[in-house]
Amino acid sequence: MRHTHWTSLTLLAACVSLVACNSDSDSKKDDGQAGGTPLVLNIAHVNDHHSNLEPFAGTAMEFNGQQTLVELGGFPRLTSLFAEAEAQLPNLLKLHAGDAITGTLYYTFYQGEADADLMNTVCFDAFALGNHEFDGGDEGLVTFLEHLNGGSCDTPALAANIKPQIGTPLAPAAQDDYIKPYVVKEVDGVKVGIVGIDIAGKTQNSSRPLPTTVFEDEVSAAQSAIDELRADDIEHIVLLTHQGYENDKAMAAQLTGVDVIIGGDSHTLLGDFQSVGFTSAGPYPTVTRNRDGDTVCIGQAWEYSKVFGHMTVNFAADGTVASCEGQASLVIGDRFSRNVDGVEVALSEEETADLLAQLDDMPEVVVIQPDPQAQAILDQYKGQIDDRKTERIGTASDAFCLVRVPGEVTNRSAGTAGCEEANLLARGSDAAQLVAEAFLDASLRADFALQNAGGVRVPMPAGEITFNTAAIMLPFTNVLVELDITGVEVVAALEDAVANHRDGSGSDGSQPYAAGLRWDLDLSRAKGERFSNVEVKSDDGSWAAIDPAQTYVMVTNDFIAEGRDGYDTLGLVTADGRSVNTFLLYTQSLVDYFGKVGTVNLPQRSDYSHQRVVDRDGNMLRD
Repeated sequence: MRHTHWTSLTLLAACVSLVACNSDSDSKKDDGQAGGTPLVLNIAHVNDHHSNLEPFAGTAMEFNGQQTLVELGGFPRLTSLFAEAEAQLPNLLKLHAGDAITGTLYYTFYQGEADADLMNTVCFDAFALGNHEFDGGDEGLVTFLEHLNGGSCDTPALAANIKPQIGTPLAPAAQDDYIKPYVVKEVDGVKVGIVGIDIAGKTQNSSRPLPTTVFEDEVSAAQSAIDELRADDIEHIVLLTHQGYENDKAMAAQLTGVDVIIGGDSHTLLGDFQSVGFTSAGPYPTVTRNRDGDTVCIGQAWEYSKVFGHMTVNFAADGTVASCEGQASLVIGDRFSRNVDGVEVALSEEETADLLAQLDDMPEVVVIQPDPQAQAILDQYKGQIDDRKTERIGTASDAFCLVRVPGEVTNRSAGTAGCEEANLLARGSDAAQLVAEAFLDASLRADFALQNAGGVRVPMPAGEITFNTAAIMLPFTNVLVELDITGVEVVAALEDAVANHRDGSGSDGSQPYAAGLRWDLDLSRAKGERFSNVEVKSDDGSWAAIDPAQTYVMVTNDFIAEGRDGYDTLGLVTADGRSVNTFLLYTQSLVDYFGKVGTVNLPQRSDYSHQRVVDRDGNMLRD
């Protein structure tokens, strides 16, 4: 380890005198009733690591106004920080706020075993179930929880609002066989209740729980659990939630008896990170009030093993929160580089030493070495992944050619048998069409899927399909997003995409492709007149004209959903709050599709998004 700096360690030292720590609080004080005991509680937490176990190399951060490349995150670094916290901080709770699994090949290959092994290098005191814990159904969740509690750790999985039916995988004999509503921990002789809450609608609609598994209202279930704990004279209540930052704030105002909310799901970065060029959504901790008017402290630790959260909560003798402090810290390594004329150049030893010294005064960043045991476990899985990438997962009966804009001059599939004239055909990109089909299959809610042509990087030749095939076709870290979008907005988004390269200086990678959605396209016309006969495929396989006023569900990648690549209308839909991020890695959706279908054939011509196409010179392209 080269550098560790936690503001809350200093705060804890300053709070040895609890009277001093509580003196500025406007919370309710103990009026002298017997039995009240002040308490300082430390909470270390993470959330939404989504099978991202390796660090992110080449992440740009800003130091002294200079863009500097760092290695960000990695679960073994989190393990080191939890170990340090456990050694140095009294009264510590180690919490994970859900969505541990799905998102990388570590889940695709190991179905949660790798995540569980890394989590067990921490031994969390509690783990809240997230919506993605149900991506493999109730049975898949059982498999993960068996891995999680198959060793020396005993990590309770919490969700007070989930009630599996007895006799189903999650409740073979009793409803709490695998899922507990809460757990009680004794901290410095004082009992603290930790209540789990999972987001109900999103889990039911976008994951795969059994129909018999009941998801109760989050607020009602939380209050019921709090009331049970308080009936047992447990005054200190921590909610461990997976429902998003805004929902956490709204829930706090509706509950009585809640003190702390440690959350996940929205992948929210909290704290002040302007000094390093990162934007956050609010302060860490976020301080609000519950229904009683008492202080509630809210924390979340971003995503993907990149951030370590540490909160210190000072309780008054009457059980209410007197104050809370803390820091969510970006976790990085101690090697730095910069781009110089397009070449990555490592910082000198002197520059590195100067930067590390600077970081001593920056609690928003923590520099630490990976835990050796955790790193050894990760290295073992990584080596197996490298070997398994060559395993066959399917077969392509035809070549899936790579095209951006139908009729383009360049044949991007040159050298791929069967793609000799692919760029001259009206249907355009077989590869992009395939990806869109995989997206539509992965989403349980979507009416159709949209993919930009440039997001698909290589053609797929006929023959064997391996894991690496999907990784090379879709090499980025995009995730799938579901948008509630009107028919008129769909057509506007299509027009945006073509105008981006036809009228402006944008890349032709914006050209749209879709599954469950088709159109005629005239590239020789002006924006607003290029798309016609836009149709949506029904569940029975028939096609009908898109209804401008109807709201549909579109699944797409988060890159264009944010309005990038010229997709301005999609950006407005997202900004309007009509989007749900599934956090399903788009590469994994393609892997899952190959595994499900087995042998992949070219779609029927009528199912391609591009039907009749006129090129920019007014020539009708052939089928």
